[in-house]
Amino acid sequence: MKEDIKKNLQDIDGRIRAACERAGRAREEVRLIAVTKLHTPEEMNEAIACGAVDIGENKVQELTAKYDSVLPEARWHLIGHLQTNKVKYIADKVCMIHSVDSLKLAKEINKRCEALGRVMDVLVEVNCAGEESKSGVEPGSAEALVC
Repeated sequence: MKEDIKKNLQDIDGRIRAACERAGRAREEVRLIAVTKLHTPEEMNEAIACGAVDIGENKVQELTAKYDSVLPEARWHLIGHLQTNKVKYIADKVCMIHSVDSLKLAKEINKRCEALGRVMDVLVEVNCAGEESKSGVEPGSAEALVC
């Protein structure tokens, strides 16, 4: 299994390098985040050992269940929808939250992180398609959320 993970990561890195070359960008400017949904901590540790240290989980419960079994050099990213009442479970564990979709959520993240003496990197999720089944702030409200 380790050889499969290593080969997959090498293939992905090759595609990233080729894309960077086409775009005139340095490879160091691009970060690969290995999404680990449905993967075991053992598989995640193999990927981390092969250099994929940025780990993306889409559910708080999955992240917290795996957290203590994964190598400490992992940099965790929450990439899925985050409910305000679950911020307390991950504020000390993740390096970035990719799915901020409301001022209420942003304030809760700030409050929890201030108590920990840290600043959280976040990305604002914008629902450009206007799909009701998808999370994200409406495009017209995005600027107000970040200002």
